[in-house]
Amino acid sequence: MKYYMAPLEGITTYIFRQVYNRHFERFDKYFTPFLASTKLTSREKQEILPENNQGITLVPQILANNPDTFLGIARQLADYGYRTVNLNLGCPSGTVVAKKRGAGQLGDICRLRDFLDEIFEKCPLTISVKTRIGLESMEEWDALIELYSDYKLEELIIHPRLREEYYSGKPHVDAVSKAIKHGLGYPVCYNGDILSKDDLQRVVAFLTDIPDYNIMIGRGVLRNPFLLSQIKGLDSHDDSDSESLIRDFLIDLAESYAQAYGKGQDRNVLFKQKDIWNYLGLEVEGHDKEIKMIRKTESVAEYCSLVKRIYHG
Repeated sequence: MKYYMAPLEGITTYIFRQVYNRHFERFDKYFTPFLASTKLTSREKQEILPENNQGITLVPQILANNPDTFLGIARQLADYGYRTVNLNLGCPSGTVVAKKRGAGQLGDICRLRDFLDEIFEKCPLTISVKTRIGLESMEEWDALIELYSDYKLEELIIHPRLREEYYSGKPHVDAVSKAIKHGLGYPVCYNGDILSKDDLQRVVAFLTDIPDYNIMIGRGVLRNPFLLSQIKGLDSHDDSDSESLIRDFLIDLAESYAQAYGKGQDRNVLFKQKDIWNYLGLEVEGHDKEIKMIRKTESVAEYCSLVKRIYHG
């Protein structure tokens, strides 16, 4: 079983990945937030530059419903030295789905097949797919499994919810079991609601008769940066050690953003930190006042001071 860090737009940037790897157990594979245009911005180029991702296995993700767009991005990635790319067929955002991208592509199997036919024929890279199990009905999943079985995917990453479920309700783990038992001939990865070691154990218990699959974790790592170490049985820190490690990580992250952005960019630096606290704050007790101050501060120095107060620095 291998473990992947899920892409989270605006959060799991190359700076986040670098700093996270300095402080915690490394994942086997990382995925970039999606690329959606052949005209890569300077920010997007920074995300995929090999020198910004040394020591990790990084897979760029593409959000596209037009073969020319997908292939145009993929060819640029090949020029950077990448050998594989991930196609996003799972994003449930209303604006994305309205444009028939992400999970919005799952509603028209014939159109999706035409799209996949062309990109698999012409793409210079191998392709993995991150998918949901349908738009509105569980009955859609059988047809999607048959569709995916017709292509030589690098891997199929399954978030076992319908698009209309967004991130609510329990994941349909049986849908993952069905796909694996179908015999696709390539690796399958489970993604969805792994927020603790117990959550993973429940998935493993359900898939107990399945010999081989991988795990992708997203929000759980932001709520608990030690999650991967705990899953692997490597976390032997007491509470005080854990607090100091999280404190050092958060300060390193803020300072790394500040260095990358330059002087006078405290507000932009803090946008990145505040996004993380939407998750991390769920695990912190007894510091409501400090967390409210974090959401209001416009000073990196004040932010670091508040982090030290929360984690007893």
